[in-house]
Amino acid sequence: MHVLIIGAAGMVGRKLTDRLVRDGGLGGKPIERMTLADVVAPTSPAGFSGKVVTLAVDISDRAVATRLVSTRPNVIFHLAAIVSGEAEANFDKGYAINLDGARYLFEEIRQEGLRRPYNPRVVNTSSIAVFGAPFPDPIPEGFYLTPLTSYGTQKAIGELLLNDYTRKGFFDGISIRLPTICIRPGKPNAAASGFFSNILREPLAGQEAVLPVSEDVRHWHASPRAAVQFLTHAATMDLAPVGARRALSMPGLSATVGEQIEALRRVAGDKAVKLIRREPDETIIRIVSGWARRLDASRAEALGFRAEKNFDEIIRVHIEDELGGKIGA
Repeated sequence: MHVLIIGAAGMVGRKLTDRLVRDGGLGGKPIERMTLADVVAPTSPAGFSGKVVTLAVDISDRAVATRLVSTRPNVIFHLAAIVSGEAEANFDKGYAINLDGARYLFEEIRQEGLRRPYNPRVVNTSSIAVFGAPFPDPIPEGFYLTPLTSYGTQKAIGELLLNDYTRKGFFDGISIRLPTICIRPGKPNAAASGFFSNILREPLAGQEAVLPVSEDVRHWHASPRAAVQFLTHAATMDLAPVGARRALSMPGLSATVGEQIEALRRVAGDKAVKLIRREPDETIIRIVSGWARRLDASRAEALGFRAEKNFDEIIRVHIEDELGGKIGA
């Protein structure tokens, strides 16, 4: 099996790579080759006995899609994107990376199949940003796409393209709408949702964090560990029961910022909570006000996708996976 991960240098991409190396296979088949691509060359994974190719590429360049698909990977994980805040601030870059990058990839798979039969599994990461207010609480299965950001619009178009290319038989595709991933390890990024992780990650490391919104803001979350499970399951499951609607809202945990903070207090104590500084940001407040608070993910759950049930669990996953089981605060 040959696995291609586009966006392999990102947080989820690195964790997915590590999981595949640890398992040694996917869906019961050994992985013999991995191609890891991103805007910066991903690190070659240690402990993998097969062939690894790492590439620094620009996915807004059509020739890159041609190059990646010409190697005919069996499974393609398309994770690459610029995040919501950056896509909102830089209109051209957002459409070039988030939309054109996906469109070029899908089209090159079609062209490769026209030359010689080829039908890979394509796992495309979408986002709950495809939904925008007003919406029911919870957002039901089959609710129409109403994005209120450029990022959400780009992801919604990508879902429709994947549905059509799959319908035509060019590949076997699935889009998974990821909740906001929390707690993201590493340094803060340009995502408007970054504060959901920042207010937990930094205090757990004994550092100050900024909270730009009120504590009554409610959102939909899952851990990085759950995100990797979503991806590997999507890559190996029987997609026939999914039917023609190939975009699935992933399970998650609905929680307010205040509930996040109280979970932090239970796990790490008052000392950690006192490191959170309130500093309202009107731009972030405006963006977040139109985001999903809770989704009906029963369709995905019936198909075997799973996520955490409380924020204490999400925090403990971060402590286990990123902090060696120890709290720095």
